[in-house]
Amino acid sequence: MTQRPLVAGVDTSTQSCKVAVCDAETGEVVRIGRGTHPDATEVDPARWWQAWEEATSGGLLDGVSALAVGGQQHGMVLLDDADEVVRPALLWNDTRSAGTARDLVDELGGAAAWAEAVGVVPLAAITAAKLRWVRDHEPDAMARAARVVLPHDWLTGRILSAAGGFEEWTTDAGDASGTGYFSAATREYRPDLLRLAAGRDLAVPRVAGPAEVVGRTRDGMVVAPGTGDNMGAALGLGLRRGDVVVSLGTSGTAFARHDRPTADARGFVQSFADAEDAFLPLVCTLNAARVLTSGASMLGVDLAGLDALALAAEPGAGGLTLLPFLDGERTPNLPEATGSLHGLTRTNATPENLARAVVEGMLLGLADAVDAVRDAGCPVERVLLIGGAAKSAAVQRIAPDLFGAPVAVPAPGEYVAVGAARQAAWALTGGAEAPAWDVPVEATADPVAPERGAEARGRYADALSTTHPGAV
Repeated sequence: MTQRPLVAGVDTSTQSCKVAVCDAETGEVVRIGRGTHPDATEVDPARWWQAWEEATSGGLLDGVSALAVGGQQHGMVLLDDADEVVRPALLWNDTRSAGTARDLVDELGGAAAWAEAVGVVPLAAITAAKLRWVRDHEPDAMARAARVVLPHDWLTGRILSAAGGFEEWTTDAGDASGTGYFSAATREYRPDLLRLAAGRDLAVPRVAGPAEVVGRTRDGMVVAPGTGDNMGAALGLGLRRGDVVVSLGTSGTAFARHDRPTADARGFVQSFADAEDAFLPLVCTLNAARVLTSGASMLGVDLAGLDALALAAEPGAGGLTLLPFLDGERTPNLPEATGSLHGLTRTNATPENLARAVVEGMLLGLADAVDAVRDAGCPVERVLLIGGAAKSAAVQRIAPDLFGAPVAVPAPGEYVAVGAARQAAWALTGGAEAPAWDVPVEATADPVAPERGAEARGRYADALSTTHPGAV
């Protein structure tokens, strides 16, 4: 009996490296490996390689015919003429570049000019803002730099280099569209914006086609171009029209597939390319799953205890509203903000209400994100909840009323890694489209009290406008 081919997908995320080995025909995950990344906002890429080696130890890749890497978006990896790393990579969640982002917006003539040029308005997270920060604060490092690549680009190149198959630096349109110097609409770099950010010309990776083979290892394993983590998740979930994904990991994101680019002058919705040939309008927040862990710690319980307390409270948390900006915030653009609790009275000051406010606060920021994706032209027929915090019973119960839409929770899975594996299978077979893989749904829930959700959203909007007037 002939064994069906295996493919591997990598998720080199903020916190870890996960490698999923899948059946190339069905997408079934047959084995998985993990390695740990440092908990930091700047990281030596060598640590990503160590995590990769940890994740693939013990023969994890035996029998694998093709591989692709999905990776955290926006991270800035500067390389010199010998392709050595110039300085630790600045990650998406490093907010030191907030001021340089504002400078870039002003220098091009405002947010609308950026939205029109590349579909992305620079914030602290965006690669262009990080390049400007290095130019301004570490000129010697910028002077040594010859090229800039993204985290998934770097790991793809390193894998090929170690296996004797490296030919050139490559990326894909999805991840490139999050840099601030690549247009999702035209699928082309904007060298003028790269020069504006870095103060000089830098080499950039070639943008490969969605299912292109960008290299082969000495053992013959095909390597596909890879993509950004959100694009990988979309590919892993097999998004259809009407679906909006809300991902609750370290960051929170809301995104959907679209047939055309968008241009949001507020910078709220970023117009990305996806990992196929379409578009992925996306809203990203800095604060998601760690809001729950912080709330549990504050209340002296574990996450299950937080769930139990939250579900024991009435919807609306007795009038308590949490603005969950514990690590600053990306959307709305409030990098120096802190979390704040509103509406506290003697009568509603209970552990149950506080737990409920923590869960609702995290979700309310994403409810605004879902609305923004809807306003960009994407219908919202159901919300797919993924990520670590999607496992929360309280999140699953509360989300439909706050989102105003049915919620489906796919079976737990490493969807970025699975999406990368699906791209690898596509490159292996050379088909016109990515192979169709089934995605089982574990739970569904419809709105029960949408009017209570609307009340909570109103209080959240009032608290935001009072605390941060003019926030976008």
